[in-house]
Amino acid sequence: MPWPHITAGYLAVLALIYTALAVNVVRLRNSHRAAFGDADNPALRSAIRAHAHFAEYVPVTTLMVAMLEMSGIAASRVHLLMGALFVSRLAYPAGMYARPMSLQFRIFRIGGMWLTMIVLVSCAVTILLRLWHGA
Repeated sequence: MPWPHITAGYLAVLALIYTALAVNVVRLRNSHRAAFGDADNPALRSAIRAHAHFAEYVPVTTLMVAMLEMSGIAASRVHLLMGALFVSRLAYPAGMYARPMSLQFRIFRIGGMWLTMIVLVSCAVTILLRLWHGA
């Protein structure tokens, strides 16, 4: 079984983004003296959700892409899936700081979420189809 080196490369970059999101939460917690919760601060709340949202979606999606890569799907498809996940995970936090329903909000936050869902469902359906066909 081949090592999923394409997925691993994207995952390493995604881990750096995750770290930056975590550092932003810590920075805002310190500046607003909020050991727990969001201190009723919208910027801290957005940072916490951007970080948590990343943690909620990236692991399972990346795991599915790695499984697909190890099962032998085309490298171009792995790049497409992981590239789309990468773009979606950059877009979503950018939208978290926009005014609700503004153009920036719709493009980045909503667009980032839709792109994440498309990748997630695409991976799940592909895995199920491969199982159905005995691959």
